[in-house]
Amino acid sequence: MTRWALLALVLIPAFGSPVSSEDQKQTQEYAIVAGTVFRDPGLALPDVKVVLSASADPKAKKLQEAVTNYRGEFLFRVPTHEAKYVVKAAMKGYKPDQKEASVNGPERVDVNLVLVPEAK
Repeated sequence: MTRWALLALVLIPAFGSPVSSEDQKQTQEYAIVAGTVFRDPGLALPDVKVVLSASADPKAKKLQEAVTNYRGEFLFRVPTHEAKYVVKAAMKGYKPDQKEASVNGPERVDVNLVLVPEAK
């Protein structure tokens, strides 16, 4: 046996398998629910809180939460099994908006939301 093979036999059990759990997570399939939050009259709105919840139960707790980036974009990774979600965006000074997103496999579902300023 060569020195390298012997070294591999010693190091692999000590430090784990060459395929890390991080690599295994990256190979798992998932669906994407993503989109952009706009403000009326159509400009992207950054720093908006976006919540993803299951649509089967209207009082369901949030599954995930995100804040839009400087271009008003958000993204959620969800399981690939068939499911319906509610995506809701809210920000102080604006009326909230929500839409439903249906996932049917390893796909990307886009949801665009528009927040209208509250009347003063």
